[in-house]
Amino acid sequence: MASVSRRELFRVAGVFGAGSLLPARRIPSAEAAAMLPVPPGDPGFYQSIGVRPIINCRGTFTIIGGSIELPEVRAAKSAANQQYVQLDELMDGVGKRLAELTGAEWGMVSAGCAAAMSHATAACVAGGNPDLHVRIPNLAGFAKDEVIVPARSRNVYDAAIRAVGVKIIEVETPEALQLAIGPKTAMIYIFAGPQHDSGPMSTPAICGIAKPYNVPVLVDAAAEILTIPNVHLQRGATLVAYSGGKYIRGPQSAGLLLGRKDLVKAAWVHSAPHHGYARSMKVGREEMIGMLVAVENWVKRDHAAEWNEWIARCESIAARVSKIAGVTASVQREPHEDLSNRSPQLTVRWSTARLGVTGADVADILYKGEPRITLTAMRPGGPAQDANGDTGISIVSAMMAPGDDKIVAERLGDVLSGSHTLEPAETPAAAVTDVSGKWEIEIQFAAGRTTHRLHLQQIGNRLEGIHQGDFLTRDISGTINGDAVLLASSVTERHGDALTYRFSGKAAGDTMSGSLDLGEYLAAAWSARRPASGRAL
Repeated sequence: MASVSRRELFRVAGVFGAGSLLPARRIPSAEAAAMLPVPPGDPGFYQSIGVRPIINCRGTFTIIGGSIELPEVRAAKSAANQQYVQLDELMDGVGKRLAELTGAEWGMVSAGCAAAMSHATAACVAGGNPDLHVRIPNLAGFAKDEVIVPARSRNVYDAAIRAVGVKIIEVETPEALQLAIGPKTAMIYIFAGPQHDSGPMSTPAICGIAKPYNVPVLVDAAAEILTIPNVHLQRGATLVAYSGGKYIRGPQSAGLLLGRKDLVKAAWVHSAPHHGYARSMKVGREEMIGMLVAVENWVKRDHAAEWNEWIARCESIAARVSKIAGVTASVQREPHEDLSNRSPQLTVRWSTARLGVTGADVADILYKGEPRITLTAMRPGGPAQDANGDTGISIVSAMMAPGDDKIVAERLGDVLSGSHTLEPAETPAAAVTDVSGKWEIEIQFAAGRTTHRLHLQQIGNRLEGIHQGDFLTRDISGTINGDAVLLASSVTERHGDALTYRFSGKAAGDTMSGSLDLGEYLAAAWSARRPASGRAL
C-alpha cells in the first residue's frame, strides 16, 4: 500500500484555510446540538449533564481544557475520521510534512507532550528494537538504562520519563554532568525555561558536553510557542517535545516530537498502536491530521495581529475597572522572554481596607458565580495581600474567546464596585479537648485505605507537629476551635510532585474524624484514634 499523499489527506475542499484568530464558539451550533442528548436551544451540552463551563482567564492549564481547537483543526479531525488509513503510513506522511514545516529532521504526533517524552525516552533506550520494546519498563539487560537530569529540571512531568523504567541521575554542575555520562547513559532531559537559557548549565552548555559522547538531549517545551527554526534544536538539542493543545491550538489530546530523524522514527515504533508499554498512549488518525493542520496554520497565522487582539482584551477590562475609585489596572504589552505561556497580562490592584475584599475573595466570587470565571489571585499560594495591604488579581487573555473580555469586565467591575465588609477575626472557642500526643489516622481513598500517623502538640488553639505518610514525613500545623479541627501539611517529592493534605473534622476525646482535601487528587475521608500510650502527659 503506497504512502498516503498530502493531497489525498487534504482533499476536502476549503477545510484547511488560513488560521483564524477567533476560537470556537462556546455553545455548539444548532446542527451540532440537534445530535446531542439535549434539544436545540438548551444552554449547552455541558450544562445538560450538570457541568458548568468556564471563561478561561488563567492560561493553557490542562485541568480546565488547555486551549480551544482552531476551527480548521476540528474540521480536519472530522474529515480524517471519514476514511481508513494505515497508521504507520500516515505517520510517515505526517512526519515528513512536519519536517518541511518546522525545519526539524522529522516529526511525530503523540497522545500529548508527556507521551512524546515517554516515546523519546524509549527510543533512546531501545532504539526501535522490538525485543527490547516488549520488555519496557523492565530494563534488566538493556545496554542503556540511565537518564541524566539537571537538578533544576526535576519536575512533576518527568514521571513520563521514569515510566519507561530508567534510572534518573541528577546533576547540578557541568563537572557533575561530565562525570555522570557513561556507557549506560541513554539520554539527557531538560525542562525548558529561563533556568536553562544561560549560565554554566544552559541548554547549549549541556548539549556541548553531551555531543562528544553522542548522548541525545530531549527538551520538554510543552507550554511554549512553536519557534521556527526551532530554538532548542538550534541550541544543540536532539529532540524537543510540545503540547499540541496549548498555544498551537491543536487537539487537546495531542503532542509533537521533533528532531533527529532516526530517533523520532524509533519513538513511533515505541508508540501505540504498536503493542507494548505504550499501548495506552494511543493516538488516532484524527489527532495526527488535526495536529498537522494546527502546525500548518501556525506557520500562516498572523501572530502580531493575534497579540494585539489579546492586548485589546486586557485593555477592555482595564478600562472598566479603572473607573472604580481605589482600583488600578496595568497591562503587560510586550512578550516576556520566557517562551512558555506567552500572553499579555492584566494586573488589577486595590487596597483591601478600602474595598473590603481581597484578591482571593474576588477570584472565589467569580469562580462560584455565573458565568463562571477563573483567574489568578495575587500571590497564588501565598498571602492574599502584601505588607501595604494591597491585593489584586491577574488575567491572562490569550485563552479567552471573543466577547469574553466584555463579560469579564462587567462581572469584575460589579464585584469590585459592590459593598464588601471584611469579616472581623473570629475569636476561637476554647478547645473541648487536648489533642496533644500520638494519633493513628485511617484514610479511605476512592478505592483503597492507608494508615498515617500524627504527633501533635497543642498550644492553646494552635496545633503543630509531624505528619508521617506512607513514605515521607512532613510538618503539620493547624487549629482547634471548640471541637472543630483543621490541620494542613504539604510535602514536595524530589521529582516535583506536591502532596497536600488538609484535614477538617471534629475531635471528641481520643477520636477525631472528618473530610480530607487532597488538592488535585480530590478528596478522602479520615478517622483518627489515639491509643492509650499516645496520650501526652
